[in-house]
Amino acid sequence: MHVFLVRHAEAAVGEPDELRRLTPAGRDAARALGERLAEVRPTAVVSSPLLRARETADLIARACNLEATTDDNLAPGATAETLRETTGDGDGIVVAVGHQPDCSEIVLELTGREVSFPPAGVAELDL
Repeated sequence: MHVFLVRHAEAAVGEPDELRRLTPAGRDAARALGERLAEVRPTAVVSSPLLRARETADLIARACNLEATTDDNLAPGATAETLRETTGDGDGIVVAVGHQPDCSEIVLELTGREVSFPPAGVAELDL
């Protein structure tokens, strides 16, 4: 499985945490990332259930002519194992939208590389 692991785009501060929305700049960044990812023709877009991740995934999916889905495995606390459970082991290309520090920790565990994930950051992985 080929995975593009994405950290959600920039979100506004506030409470409750799970209902924080993307900022206008975050929406623009998610749209731009969606346009870039559309070129690789993902077969699925899946996200954490938190609002900011869902909004990011929806904007990416729209650019790729897909429908985003959510999976609790990508909620804060996600691991390489839960990413594998979410994406399966097929031949497709999946965009998975999650959170920090999970994204960096997943990449480190799977590749041994330390990667910084700014909002709307992305890493390409083969699972």
